[in-house]
Amino acid sequence: MTLTSVELAVGSNEASDLLPVHAPEVLAAHGARRAFWTVLDEGTVEQCLALLLERPDGTWTAHHAAFDAGVETGRTEDGEALARSGEWVYVLGSHFGSKGGPLRPKRAFVARFRESDAGRPGAAPLQIVRNQFRLHRLVNDALAAADITPLPPGNRVRTRFIVETINRGTAREKSWATRLARGDLPLNVEAAAFTPSGTLLLGLRFPVTEKGEPVLVEVAGVEGMFDSDAQTWPEVLGAYALTGVTPPGALVGFRALTSVGGGTYEAVVGSIDALGKGSVLLDDHPEGGEVTSRHIRFRLPTPDGGRRIAAELVADLAPFHNVEGLAADGGQRVYVTDEDHRVAVWLD
Repeated sequence: MTLTSVELAVGSNEASDLLPVHAPEVLAAHGARRAFWTVLDEGTVEQCLALLLERPDGTWTAHHAAFDAGVETGRTEDGEALARSGEWVYVLGSHFGSKGGPLRPKRAFVARFRESDAGRPGAAPLQIVRNQFRLHRLVNDALAAADITPLPPGNRVRTRFIVETINRGTAREKSWATRLARGDLPLNVEAAAFTPSGTLLLGLRFPVTEKGEPVLVEVAGVEGMFDSDAQTWPEVLGAYALTGVTPPGALVGFRALTSVGGGTYEAVVGSIDALGKGSVLLDDHPEGGEVTSRHIRFRLPTPDGGRRIAAELVADLAPFHNVEGLAADGGQRVYVTDEDHRVAVWLD
């Protein structure tokens, strides 16, 4: 496969995820023939949504989009995943922590905006729900009940990400401290896509299974979090392990996820954390670092099917370790990578 690289400067940020723009208002506002949303990793979510724009002459540029988060301004960080449901674009925080822990409540959020609003003058309204580790609790309970076996975290990971988070929350009398347990797994949400039935698939970078396989979690009722009159919290329907995509002796997590129609999904999988950045996760699990990115395809099983999904390889993206987003657009696959504070779009 031959890829064409287009390098874009978006401040000093690095990009996560890639989602095609559907709203004609957004394309018209920027004079673009097509565009993609990406989310940046340095700052609050309202500061970190950007458009990657292709002009009619084929040149590319990047544009920081303006959003108003209202009372939630400044209360989030580390947006990682984008997903579309009808007219809404959803943004998910990693629910993780820094490379050395602990977990950070500011990263446990889900946000959304009406895409057409981003094509109008001024800042578009951005709705944000900080779930105070409720999703962490739901996913951990679902993993404990699933017929797949997650890889147990090493002692340093458990201490730095779970025990220290509980201790800090307890010392500060935070209500969310009761939603964590010492036997929990730290979650790193890296990818997301809605299903035709309206459930949300979360691709986890960590945890992985004891065999090093990527884990996918299906969540229902996400929209209920945004009901100001009768707010409800999501339900986890189950967890899946993707088989056939992990190199021998390695650990592989999700990096990107997209629906390509007909109940089929494509994803990028790769390392469970970045090398050379002081990752406690890689200190305990070094076999999860030297893994290059792979583009895969799979289908969800029927409701009465098993929890292990056979995936197929679409493309080996070696030597890249840092493919952060994938989109299927008009028969063309588009990737985004982060390299030394540059955003690079790759077209197949």
